[in-house]
Formats: sequence, structure tokens, C-alpha cells
Amino acid sequence: MTAQEISKILHDLASPLTAEHSQRFFKTGCGQYGEGDQFLGIRVPVLREQAEKFKDISLGEIQCLLRSAYHEERLCALLLLVQKYSQVSIADRKIVHEFYLKNTRYINNWDLVDLSAHLIVGAHLEDKDRRPLYTLARSKSLWERRIAIIATFHFIKHHQFADTLKIARILLNDQESLIHKATGWMLREVGKRDLVAETGFLKTYYSQMPRTMLRYAIEKFPENERLKYLKGLI
Repeated sequence: MTAQEISKILHDLASPLTAEHSQRFFKTGCGQYGEGDQFLGIRVPVLREQAEKFKDISLGEIQCLLRSAYHEERLCALLLLVQKYSQVSIADRKIVHEFYLKNTRYINNWDLVDLSAHLIVGAHLEDKDRRPLYTLARSKSLWERRIAIIATFHFIKHHQFADTLKIARILLNDQESLIHKATGWMLREVGKRDLVAETGFLKTYYSQMPRTMLRYAIEKFPENERLKYLKGLI
């Protein structure tokens, strides 16, 4: 299966009405974070179903698909890359991981990051030096910074919270709302597994946290406790 063949299949599944909605939802207007992105109008479950059919695609063809101007083709490429990472040998996983990091310029919207970063970057670094995440966390690229914090979701699921908390600290002064949301989300995931770890971080830094980050982090807290954080009464 080639990228060109997959592209034709996806174009046949396109829905102009869904595409119009997606362009608004993913903020593709002038000056917005997804400025200029183009959509075919295909839902994620449909893309997952299609990706299952293309498992044997090469990295070269994935690269072609990932360079597409169409959001869904890039997402399909990433779903294929996640599949490939889970299927190849341990030695070849390094190749997939490096491929991912070399192509972050195409992983340029929040859903593309969220459906792939922890499954490739996080999974690969579980038993390795995690310094690459800190390089990403300090990147000028919004998407690379989001990759850094979302990659730690893999560690969180294995009850390893240190890197999430350290990267959250780095991102406290980030100017982007999409980073505030992602960081707050990951802090909330830490809290689901270890509330002491999350509240320890919050008590130290909640007064410095952007409001959106804080709201996401405490979303599941009891109402009275949530209000204390929001009013600065902790």
C-alpha cells in the first residue's frame, strides 16, 4: 500500500460538512493555532478503522502521508506509526522513535500530538534517558512542548510521576493555552493515581499556574476544595 493509494481512499471518505466543522473546531483561521490547516472531514474512528488495513506500509510511505496538507492524512500517518512502533522489534523501535522526532513539524495540532506522543515517545523513553523530553519542553515550537508533557502520560500510567511534575514546572510560564490545558490534564492524571503527588505540586505552584492549567488540574476535586484553589485560599 502506498501513500498515494491511501490518500485516494481517504479522499473518497471525505465529508465537506464535517470538514467545515473541523476547520472551525481546530482553529484554522488567520492567527489561530491551526492557521491554514486543511480537512477532508473524516472522524477519528473511521481513520483508525482504515489504518488497521494499512499495517504493512513502509516508513517511507508514512513519511509521504505525514507531509500531506490534509489533517486527516497526517493523523492517519501517525496512527500507522503508532501501530508500527508496537509491531516492530525493540531495535527497530528506536528507528520509529527517531523518525517521529525528526518529523515534529508535521505533528502540528493538538489531536495529532495527543494520539501519538505517549505511545511512541513516552513508551520508548520508559527505560531510557529522558533528557530529550526536557529539550522538547524548552522548544520554541508549541507542538514540541505539548509532545514533551503528553509523552509523560505513558509514565503516569506506570505510576512514574517525577518527569510530569518537572516538565509541568518548566511549562508554568508558557504563554500558550494549549500548553496550559495539556499540563493541567497531565497533573489531573497524576492525581487520579496519587493525589498526594498532585496536591504537593499544586500547593507549591498553584498561585503561579495559569488559570486554565489550574482549572484543568483540579477539575475532579470536590467543589469546596476547587474554590479554595481558585480563590487562593490554600
